[in-house]
Amino acid sequence: MSETETDQSRSSVPTLDIDSDDSHTGAVQTAAAISPARDAVELVTFGCRLNAYESEVMRDHAAAAGLEDTIIINTCAVTSEAERQARQTIRKLARERPGAKIVVTGCAAQINPDSFAGIEGVSAVIGNDAKMKRESWTNALFGGGDEPTVLVNDIMAVRETAEHLIEGFDGRARAFIQVQQGCDHRC
Repeated sequence: MSETETDQSRSSVPTLDIDSDDSHTGAVQTAAAISPARDAVELVTFGCRLNAYESEVMRDHAAAAGLEDTIIINTCAVTSEAERQARQTIRKLARERPGAKIVVTGCAAQINPDSFAGIEGVSAVIGNDAKMKRESWTNALFGGGDEPTVLVNDIMAVRETAEHLIEGFDGRARAFIQVQQGCDHRC
């Protein structure tokens, strides 16, 4: 058993079984699935299978918007350990890739947008409603100002979620088929 497998089996944070290439960050975080770069957009996904699915939708939106040298961190808020690991990963990536745009999204970003916006190197914080909208991923979102863009609304005001389809998971033989929408993004 490899060191990574041992660490993952001891973790209390949910992990995803996603192929990863850890050469660009030096190590795979225990609760994160780091996907290889495609069209200059990289993903770090924490948490549930819904996050894995939504990460692929966001990758497609960001690539279609023409974003380059962008890292999307899709966070989880189920445990404080998941949030801690997300913050640790953001800081590490900001040190290793100082010119990259770092976008933080997901349930932890929805709950604590200002705390994530305050991390050095973060370009934008996008809430759960906005992350699934194609227009949220335009280059206009990253105006280059000193402060990160925060695009987080009151999730309790959202009454329905739109369908978001992906063609498949990059580099995978299997993909998830959504049978039921079980998450209302209100962690």
